[in-house]
Amino acid sequence: MKLEDIPEVHRRLMIDFKANPAPVIDLMGAQERDPFKILVATVLSARTRDETTSQVISGKLFPAVKNFADLRALSVYEIEQLIYPVGFYRQKAAALKKMPDVIDEKFGGRIPETVEDLCELPGVGRKTANLVVAVAFDKPAICVDVHVHRINNRLGLLKTKDPLETEMKLREILPVELWKTWNACFVSFGQRRCTPRNPKCEGCIIGGFCDYNLTLKRGREGK
Repeated sequence: MKLEDIPEVHRRLMIDFKANPAPVIDLMGAQERDPFKILVATVLSARTRDETTSQVISGKLFPAVKNFADLRALSVYEIEQLIYPVGFYRQKAAALKKMPDVIDEKFGGRIPETVEDLCELPGVGRKTANLVVAVAFDKPAICVDVHVHRINNRLGLLKTKDPLETEMKLREILPVELWKTWNACFVSFGQRRCTPRNPKCEGCIIGGFCDYNLTLKRGREGK
């Protein structure tokens, strides 16, 4: 994939994204831009299937917890019961229990709107912070998870070693107007089609731009 292919690849993936179920955080952002709910849901969604995250936040957590005051009133054990069975629920419960105090002490009770400040919150790394900036505050940010890192390297757009390096490189080469949606379309595509193992390359909508796919094709043709 070449730099000049970026707009067309993005266009095709966004058509695919709109035709398929959206990742849970993007769906929340489309329905309401509540920074508290998006921050908490994004923390819970790490290493957890979207179906599980959606069931937990809609079925148990958000009916009981609507703000930081509600969160502060709960014990770690009570938070654990509300967020189970998300992945690493004990660690996430401990982080959520600490979060109201950190928000008050460092940010005057308001959720910060920059990646760097958000990363000071318990349980928040760069992936989560970028997603909150983009979805909750509608600001340019590039969220890089395993799907974005894997597929952008598979395409040949990048040659990076980890998600952080991928994020920094994408910040250099992507038009700013594509930052917020780059993650969403690749996550959806990576979950359904461009999977870690045995990607479904036959008939891929961006296969003509993909170094990996073109290499497979040449191999099949004996070239």
